Amino acid sequence: MSYQLLTGATGLLGTYLLRDLLMAGTRVAVVVRPNRRQNVRQRVETLMTYWDETLGTKLPRPVVLEGDISQADLGLDAVSMRWAAEHVTGVIHNAASLSFVATSEDGEPYRSNIGGTRHVLEFCRSLGIRQFFHVSTAYIAGQRQGRVLETELDVGQELSNAYEESKLASEKMVREADFLDSPTVFRPGIIIGDSVTGYTTTYHGYYAALQLCNTIVKTFNADETGLVGAQKVRLALNGNETKHLVPVDWVSAVMAHVITHPEHHGQTYHLTPQHPVTVRMIRDILEETCHFYDTHLVGAGTTLDKMSEAESIFYEHIRVYNSYWKNDPSFDRTNTLKAAPHLPCPAVNRRRLVELSKIVIRDGFPSPSKRPVDPEFDSAAFFQQMVDQAARDPQYDEQDRSISLNLLGNGGGQWHLRIRQGNIVGAEIGLNDDSEALVEMTIDSFAQLVTGQKAISQLVAESLVRTSQERAEEDLISVLDQLSQQEVAGVPK
Repeated sequence: MSYQLLTGATGLLGTYLLRDLLMAGTRVAVVVRPNRRQNVRQRVETLMTYWDETLGTKLPRPVVLEGDISQADLGLDAVSMRWAAEHVTGVIHNAASLSFVATSEDGEPYRSNIGGTRHVLEFCRSLGIRQFFHVSTAYIAGQRQGRVLETELDVGQELSNAYEESKLASEKMVREADFLDSPTVFRPGIIIGDSVTGYTTTYHGYYAALQLCNTIVKTFNADETGLVGAQKVRLALNGNETKHLVPVDWVSAVMAHVITHPEHHGQTYHLTPQHPVTVRMIRDILEETCHFYDTHLVGAGTTLDKMSEAESIFYEHIRVYNSYWKNDPSFDRTNTLKAAPHLPCPAVNRRRLVELSKIVIRDGFPSPSKRPVDPEFDSAAFFQQMVDQAARDPQYDEQDRSISLNLLGNGGGQWHLRIRQGNIVGAEIGLNDDSEALVEMTIDSFAQLVTGQKAISQLVAESLVRTSQERAEEDLISVLDQLSQQEVAGVPK
């Protein structure tokens, strides 16, 4: 079966996209790099287990490829490249650096947003992948005013920071790639947490100001009346500057809808709200949620002298976002409204923003867990010997058949078994278009099967296994029963 390859799956938006696409039945592969505490499967399982627990169900697992968009061929090994060539038909390029300030010409955000996009495009060119979904930003509009159309890109606008420069350059690269079909481009506004739960894993933009003000208030032992002493903070803003804040769950829902409906492909979508928030409202919310009182809007462009200690701390830490607090243009949303009229953007009003702010303050601005979430039973470890066996015999016999397995939950995955004369002779990752049957079960049921606790016939009888009807049930049961006879290190019988 064909797969969409998603980059940036472990970021905030990527986490939601992975959830929404898998729930919509899309076959997803992800390119992930390890970190110091987790390998790539552990990183993906950490976020997938969060969704299992939150939703109260066991989700399918994506195919996990270890790689890095900063490298040629996305850092994939030969086996992964061969798999991608056979199975990937589209790429969802979501990975990006959110850095506003560049440390060097080859540093962030240029390395990820331009260099990474270049590598992803070259990957598509080399494998003949023509379908491309690109996550840009509404803020490639830079300092434009008035109405910005979804059909517009580079009209000579002045850009405000390195992030906007790099994202404009990357979108231009995508549009100039003549080996692609017409790409689909998403331009979200400023992404904030979940509109219902407040869940977020990153603290940029609005959250940076919220976290800073919360820290200053604690530093100066403020109470409900404000900062102790003459610690007034002047904001060199008018207060009517606007920001287009959008909840991550809505952005992901619209993207997933467009991706799974081909009639909406090839367009550009401004994923922005109908009504932006003002700096004055943000100031008021900071007062209500952080007790960051004694702040005064003294007008844009005002030179501040004789700063208080609190002011000095505030401006020292917020200066990276100086270009952020400008007045936004109006964003045309014609394509978005046409494609997803049933998915209106939740209003980011004072009440909702107060609720979301209080949640992250209460939880202490938590970072994503780096502790590995190890499964009780790991299907990848179980199938490794069979995967190695298939790699030693990469050529299919014309009589070979295959059965695909979709194992749900922590430790699950997607595999297809190579069958020769009724016997399993190897396994490969992913589901196969040519499979005679698709078998779906939870990882718990699979563990019961391969450890000999239950026969496949018993699991079928208990409705713990779902199968397609493309292969006779008796024949299918005979093949699957062989899994319980596999001698695998660490799997008790």
